[in-house]
Amino acid sequence: MIDALTTELLELAREAARRAGELLRDGRPADLAVAATKSSPIDVVTEMDIAAEKLITGLIADRRPDDGFLGEEGAATEGTSGIRWVVDPLDGTVNYLYGLPTWAVSIAAEQDGETLAGVVAVPMRGESFLAVRGRGAWATGAWAGQRKLACRAAPPLDQALVSTGFNYVTEVRTHQADVARRLIPRLRDIRRSGSAAVDLCDVAAGRLDGYYERGLNAWDYAAGDLIAREAGALTGGRPGERPSRDLTVAGSPGVFEPLQRLLEDLGAWHD
Repeated sequence: MIDALTTELLELAREAARRAGELLRDGRPADLAVAATKSSPIDVVTEMDIAAEKLITGLIADRRPDDGFLGEEGAATEGTSGIRWVVDPLDGTVNYLYGLPTWAVSIAAEQDGETLAGVVAVPMRGESFLAVRGRGAWATGAWAGQRKLACRAAPPLDQALVSTGFNYVTEVRTHQADVARRLIPRLRDIRRSGSAAVDLCDVAAGRLDGYYERGLNAWDYAAGDLIAREAGALTGGRPGERPSRDLTVAGSPGVFEPLQRLLEDLGAWHD
């Protein structure tokens, strides 16, 4: 049975993700433009990223004023409750800017550095993914009710469908492209969706065998990492490490370890 605190955190994350997703889906202006850039001129922020983060942090702060926040668009407070919310209000901003459907709202609640609950809403798919630590992962969508998630049975690595992403800093993405060039002959194929949160949920849902990326921040993977693990996938960074900016890897058992080893051999974590 899920304890009262975790239930509260999960339901609040679900409400905040739903409301932010509706704002982003229904409130997108026809003349949406770049409001700012981050790591490079092509790493963009729109006014809707900012509005969605304000909605999420405002809603949560009203209900739980003592909690802390770590958000992509600047929310950063320590809090005094021991709970920290890790928020990506719009994962896949470039997709959103161009009108592509693969973008998500990602919200995770942490305690003592461990994620207790996570929600990823993917409004243009009509799907929402959720997980509670130790209690499994679930999704809602076009089907009736909630569906329990389970990652795919592991194929041999050369038959694995793996997704990745590319950084917006030219030197980093050039190195990532070289890694992908050397990796793709060893796999069934590579996909690139433009949203780490969606990719991790697709591993959980059995739509991908694996996923890896260099350069992610905590808000990119906090919720999706929990959802993938609770669906039976393995996740990590470099061998023996947790996901980090150096490397984030997820995959079905049987795919994860050979993929992680191969990425290490290819130097995927550095240039």
